[in-house]
Amino acid sequence: MKLHAEQLAGLPDVAEVLSMHAVQTGFPDVLTDPASLEATLRWVHVSDSPRVAALLDGGELLLSTGAGWPGDAEGLSVLASELADAGVAGVVLELGTRFAVAPPAFVEACRRERVALISLEREVKFVAVTEAVHRRIIAGQLDALQRRQQLHELFTALSLRGAPADVIVRETARALGTGVVLENLAHEVVAAGSRDDAGLLDGWGARSRRIADGHEQGWNVVPVEGRGIRWGSLLAAPGPSHPAGRTTVLEQAATALALARLADGEGAWELLSQRRLLASLVEQQYTTTADAQARLEASGFPVRRRRLQALAADAVSPDVSDAALAAVRDAVPGAGSIGAAIDGVIVVLLSFPAGESLGDAAARRIAGGIGRGLAIGAASDSVAELLDSLPAVRALAPGLADGGFRRVDDRPLTRLVSALQGDHRLQEHSERMLGPLIRHDQDSGGDLLFVLGALVQHPGNRTAAAAASHLSRSVFYQRLTLIGDLLDADLDDGEMLAALHLALSAYTAASR
Repeated sequence: MKLHAEQLAGLPDVAEVLSMHAVQTGFPDVLTDPASLEATLRWVHVSDSPRVAALLDGGELLLSTGAGWPGDAEGLSVLASELADAGVAGVVLELGTRFAVAPPAFVEACRRERVALISLEREVKFVAVTEAVHRRIIAGQLDALQRRQQLHELFTALSLRGAPADVIVRETARALGTGVVLENLAHEVVAAGSRDDAGLLDGWGARSRRIADGHEQGWNVVPVEGRGIRWGSLLAAPGPSHPAGRTTVLEQAATALALARLADGEGAWELLSQRRLLASLVEQQYTTTADAQARLEASGFPVRRRRLQALAADAVSPDVSDAALAAVRDAVPGAGSIGAAIDGVIVVLLSFPAGESLGDAAARRIAGGIGRGLAIGAASDSVAELLDSLPAVRALAPGLADGGFRRVDDRPLTRLVSALQGDHRLQEHSERMLGPLIRHDQDSGGDLLFVLGALVQHPGNRTAAAAASHLSRSVFYQRLTLIGDLLDADLDDGEMLAALHLALSAYTAASR
């Protein structure tokens, strides 16, 4: 009888049984390939009958003195073959009663059939071995039952509280102690849980197909489906065994994922995948550039030998991200794209064939399509350059005129602040220059920082600055006088205004 993987959950293997005291007292000697000791056993059977194979159901460890076994080589070879066909987990032969040494023909046949064969030099109490093994089997099965109940409670709780797919996948990876991937039918990664995304996801599409074809061993795969529709697969990388069975863990997780998919509706996986991916890139939640590149490629976003570019715009409503992606795909149909709203800013990544980038005409169509100001990053030839451009693009997006666009390359101060954002000296400069205004606005609910922003954006045109601040000219000038007094600064001095512009840009970037 062929045992399924889940029937083996919580059961010992032959090697574990050999380590038990009841067996060690007989000085066991392994006579076959040590790999055969990995066979899992579900019971112990004691018999000296030459017809014992007919009494086995598979997965038993046979204890025997060989008293009733045939004495000829052909008979012993046939016995080994019958035991292998019955699915025996292993044979423990006690020497001294029937055989002084293990019969060479039986040893050779067990090696050929890959059946674990262990000889015992000294007599042991078979009943003691049986009791020890059966106690271990019952304890293992009880543990497996308890762990299945814990898994059921875990995934039921996740489903009831509406946990998104990435949370379910992460908890599955935690339960299994190995990498877990949720993919769609196109072998694109929806969510992954791993300490090493680069190692797990690099070349994922090809790897997934090799796994499906049986060319990569040790993976467990279960479908994620509901109402007769299959949406994808949940895969667990090779890793430690689980008391409840690795497939059982994946199946319970797949059920929770299917319920989440039914609740969230069509397109939920794509939106989740893009948002989580972009959030991890924007918030620099990746270990290395290779890690980030692997995540991008696994999501179906091409990066090798491509020109990459980042866009950003204010996300005033949840619909903006959908509108932005629709506008991008309409304006540049040949480019790969992913996008999502991250902390109030829609971020879109574009992938062009080598040498191409976003032109002005396409930029106008995108900006017009979303009705927001569009910030455009520099075209990049690598993922590292793309990641470096993200802070500046996000910093430029707020405040742009609706329907217009601006390139980061045209805003050197924004680019400089983004590049130096982690430098404590820049933050100290910002706090030192703007401290009185920050405290005033916090204490009185004022708008001095906003007014200063309008001024530095229009340094040579105070009429335009007043209009940008949405204040009358008289009130605007009153605010400027108060700013000058609080800072003890001449707002007509070019160097002072430049220093304030730098400080305000740094403060704004740090506040996002």
